[in-house]
Amino acid sequence: MATAFTAEEKSRIARVLLDAGEELFVTQGLKKTSLEDLVAPAGIAKGSFYAFFDSKESLYLEVMLRRTPQVAARVTAALDGPPGEEGLVAVMHAITGVLTGDPLYRRLLTRPDELEAVTRRVGPEQIARVTPQIVTPLLDYLAAGQRAGVVAADIPPETLVGVIRGVGLVVVNRDRFGPAYEQVLEATIRTLARGMLA
Repeated sequence: MATAFTAEEKSRIARVLLDAGEELFVTQGLKKTSLEDLVAPAGIAKGSFYAFFDSKESLYLEVMLRRTPQVAARVTAALDGPPGEEGLVAVMHAITGVLTGDPLYRRLLTRPDELEAVTRRVGPEQIARVTPQIVTPLLDYLAAGQRAGVVAADIPPETLVGVIRGVGLVVVNRDRFGPAYEQVLEATIRTLARGMLA
């Protein structure tokens, strides 16, 4: 017989599952996190997990969505300036700040297999729920720069977003650069920004 939870219990348990998922997905990853690991802090049976989430992957998506507003706020704050070299530099610094300060999004960049597993299970349309908050404002910013004649008009904004994401590779490989990391990061950001200008 299924356990009936009160509305208050449901709210508390869902919050505990999200907290546990966030911690475990960051430290252990999706694959190594078991249902037992997730339900233990909530004090529920494994079968009861499915009263809250369809799968570990759907919990992972909800953890991503819960963190998205904070990540989006950091990135979109950099979009306040006018498009141009300094504006693009500010955007890339904001993104590197997210990657160094947010362990879940850093993990998503360094472990693309986890995002692929979540996407396979919950579907690309569900993953797309993250896009409007982070990627869409950046696409709009780049398109505005193109209309103003400041950003290269011959490169689609989606491609420019990919170029900007490339700076993340420097961040996740920081150990390879040793003491020169900060200089390499800054030179990469400046070079990419200049390359995106009209």
